[in-house]
Amino acid sequence: MLIMLFLSSGLFLGWSLGANDASNIFGTAVGTRMVKFYTAAIVASIFVVLGAVISGAGTTHTLGKLGAVDMIAGAFMVALAAAVTVFWMTKLSLPVSTSQAIVGAIVGWNMFAGKTTDINALTKIASTWVMSPVLAAGFSYVFFQLFKKILEFWKIHIFRLDAYTRIGLIVIGAFGAYSLGANNIGNVMGVFVSVAPFENMNLWGFDVSGVEQLFLLGGLAIAVGIFTYSKRVMQTVGEGVVKLTPQSALVVVLSQAIVLFLFASKGLEAWLLAHNLPTIPLVPVSSSQVVIGSVLGIGLAHGGRGIRFRVLGKIASGWVTTPIIAAGISFISLFFLQNVFDQQVVKTIDHTEIHHSIDIEVPAHG
Repeated sequence: MLIMLFLSSGLFLGWSLGANDASNIFGTAVGTRMVKFYTAAIVASIFVVLGAVISGAGTTHTLGKLGAVDMIAGAFMVALAAAVTVFWMTKLSLPVSTSQAIVGAIVGWNMFAGKTTDINALTKIASTWVMSPVLAAGFSYVFFQLFKKILEFWKIHIFRLDAYTRIGLIVIGAFGAYSLGANNIGNVMGVFVSVAPFENMNLWGFDVSGVEQLFLLGGLAIAVGIFTYSKRVMQTVGEGVVKLTPQSALVVVLSQAIVLFLFASKGLEAWLLAHNLPTIPLVPVSSSQVVIGSVLGIGLAHGGRGIRFRVLGKIASGWVTTPIIAAGISFISLFFLQNVFDQQVVKTIDHTEIHHSIDIEVPAHG
C-alpha cells in the first residue's frame, strides 16, 4: 500500500501526459472535426497502453543515465514536480513537453542530492528537443508534397477522399498512440524502475515482469488523462498554429507517429548497429514538440503563409520554461519532504563502513 502511495505521483504524471502530450496524437484529427473526440480517446487509450507495456523499456535506460533516483520517496517527489509543472502548463492550454519536465525534475534531484548530472546524457536528451520537431517538419513537408502529387494524379472523388482520410487518421493515430506509449512511458514511470519493482507474475498464461506491471499502471493513467482533460489541448494544437485541412491533418499524424517510433524502437537501433550505421538515440521525446514541428512543416509547404507566429512563440516559451520550473519545484519539494516530513529522499552512504572495507581489502592486494 505504501508503494502505491509513492507511485501516485507517477500516476498523476501519467494523467498529465495523457491530458497534454498524448492528446497531440489526435489533436489535428479532432481539430479538423474528422474524428470525434471520444472515438479518438478510445483508440488512443488502447494503443498507448499496448505501446507502454510491449515496447516501453527502450527509452528508460537513457533517463537512468541522467540521474539514478535511489530512494522511493525521492522518486515520488521527482515525478510529482514534473506532474505539477505539466498540469500547470495544461491549465494555460499550452502543449508543453513532459520529457522536459521530467528531465528538469531529475536535474533538480541531482542538485539536491549533491550528485553530478551526466552532461553527455543531458546533451543527448536535449539535442532531441531540437532534432525531433525539425525531423517532424521535414517528414511533414515531404509527405504533404507527395500526397499532393498522388491526389492530382488519381483525382479521387471528394466524398471517397473524405472517407479514406477518416480511416487513415484513425489507423495512423493508433500507430502514433502505440509509439507514444513506447516512447513516453519512461517519462511517467522511469524514475521508479530501480526503486519500486513489482514481483514477476503470471497473468492468463503470460509472464508479466515487474517493470511491465509498472508500465501498465502508467499506461492506464495516461489513458485516464486522455479521456478526462485532453480536449482543450487538442483544439489548441489542431487549430492554433496553422489552419489544417483534413488531408494535412493526416500528414501531421503520420509524421508524428514515425518520429516517435524512430526514437523508441530497439529493433531499429539493433538493425542500424548490425549494418554499421549511425543509430537514433532511444530517448523519450515530446509529442507536443513533434506535432508542432509537423504542423509547421505543413505551413512551410504552403510557403509559410498562415503560420501564426504569435501562437508558436507562446508555445515555444513554454518549452523553454518547463525544465527550469520543474527543476525548481523538484529541489524545493525534496527539501520539504526530507526536512519537514522526515522522509529520506537520497540514499546515504556510511563512510565508516567504506573506510573499514578499504582497511580490510588493502592488505589482501598487497
